[in-house]
Amino acid sequence: MASTSVSRVVPASPQRVWDLIGGFDALPDWLPYIPESTALEGGRVRRLANPDGDVIIERLVAFDEVERHYSYAILQAPFPVTGYLSTLRVHSIAGRDDVAEVQWSGRFTPDGITDAEAEDLFAGIYRDGLDALHQALSA
Repeated sequence: MASTSVSRVVPASPQRVWDLIGGFDALPDWLPYIPESTALEGGRVRRLANPDGDVIIERLVAFDEVERHYSYAILQAPFPVTGYLSTLRVHSIAGRDDVAEVQWSGRFTPDGITDAEAEDLFAGIYRDGLDALHQALSA
């Protein structure tokens, strides 16, 4: 099993960040790679579409409003991995209420590619996503 994690400090309070990203169906609000999200099964499953028209279906597996994090599994996607489980988490920074650290991490089993290739793929996705979040919060 391979894994990767990317963190980024963003210019907003932890609660403001969570208000933007904490909804499981909120990716289109801050992530340009996902312009469309449809909530299914009472909001526990999301059907995403990327600009290329690829469909990604994910299931919420854990959610903690107080600790500001959720985890999800990919059920269907065009990625060369299986057993994908990811967590999106907002951390407070001691002594600061005007910034927050956001961590996006995942573990998965590569399918037809090396661990390093899979880790690079998702590190890039997470890094680009957190860059987009930083831009959304800076606007």
